[in-house]
Amino acid sequence: MGRHSHPHPHTPAEGPSRRAMLGAAGGLLIAAAATGGAQAAPTRTAAATAGASRASRLYDPLATTLVHADMHNHTVMSDGDGDPALAFASMRDAGLDVAALTDHSTLFSIEGLSSAEWSRTGELADAADDPGRYTAIRGFEWSHPLLGHANVWFTEDWVDLLGASSMGGFFDWLGARQAIASFNHPGREILRFDDFAHDPAAHEQVVGLEMFNRTDDYLFEGWSDGRRSPLAACLDAGWRTGLSGVTDEHGTDWGFPEGKGRSGLWVTENTRQGVFEAMRARRFFATRLSGLRLDATAGGVRMGGTLPLAAGDVPFVVDVDRGPDWVGKPLNIQVLRPGGDAPTVVDVIETQAGRITEFTVPLDVEDGAWVVLRVSDPAQANGTPGPDGHPCNDWGVAYASPWWLQP
Repeated sequence: MGRHSHPHPHTPAEGPSRRAMLGAAGGLLIAAAATGGAQAAPTRTAAATAGASRASRLYDPLATTLVHADMHNHTVMSDGDGDPALAFASMRDAGLDVAALTDHSTLFSIEGLSSAEWSRTGELADAADDPGRYTAIRGFEWSHPLLGHANVWFTEDWVDLLGASSMGGFFDWLGARQAIASFNHPGREILRFDDFAHDPAAHEQVVGLEMFNRTDDYLFEGWSDGRRSPLAACLDAGWRTGLSGVTDEHGTDWGFPEGKGRSGLWVTENTRQGVFEAMRARRFFATRLSGLRLDATAGGVRMGGTLPLAAGDVPFVVDVDRGPDWVGKPLNIQVLRPGGDAPTVVDVIETQAGRITEFTVPLDVEDGAWVVLRVSDPAQANGTPGPDGHPCNDWGVAYASPWWLQP
């Protein structure tokens, strides 16, 4: 087994079945309303830090604002432990601005969504949605045990393995809708999305690649088994994915555990339409720390954008902050480029939290079409390192979504 081959809790928890729990949930909520009582609150493992300001220091602060998001969560409707009726409120209480429930779709609803549960997810999201203040989203996780898992959001229907049993079938289903999707915990399943084989029909709709899932950094997933970095494999294949972080929560403390993945989205408004637009634009970043702000430009283009350049010196401007507790904290900014089985780091810039950092890097499309910035803490080690001596063997703090060179 490789470093990241640890068991994933996709088996039912001991105790009552999920169907029995769902059946009991309605009665408990009715009883609570009648008595003025409430169900016991889940145990909280940590509270989010207040963190940095949500305003951009690189762009007009009135044009976009930072929202903290967790787009990958489970409940007892698939293989999670918690009552779905409590999930959205928990994530809002934890300080998240955007949250999604994405229970598994499997085969014949075995430990996965049924049609009734899909409808219920939508009802819960609609009840929790508070445009301008809190965006609640219904999604699902297409779950193939060998090919991999993919989240899908912003669709009125869903598909399981009976309706889409291959990557081609999944991409065909996706392409017939306005939905968007992401590659989840990339490379964990052995076939790795058919080695990230690119499908032009789904090019614009596959918007995300999870770099932080739970507490893990997926940059070198499978490296100890002799496989490529999922980041390099995905982007080299031609996908234009932004980079995200998620908790992939299976417990009952949605939104609260510190140190699990989450995303920062730069939205024009905190609504479903605003979130959809930001994700389609790849205007987001991955982190595993609450309250973190990352904004970055390359050649004046914001993260997730295209640089109209064949070759030349490109100026970067990076703002990374996490509020008063982090002022002056030493950080590294690593410039990742294509380079084989692991990304090549062409420059490492030392900086500090709370500081706007400017630097210039020569880029040439002949060396590869993408560039990624990784922010790291040099004082801590990466729990899943890559090649000996690789600069990214330190602890990842955040990833900016890529830029693509397009002459």
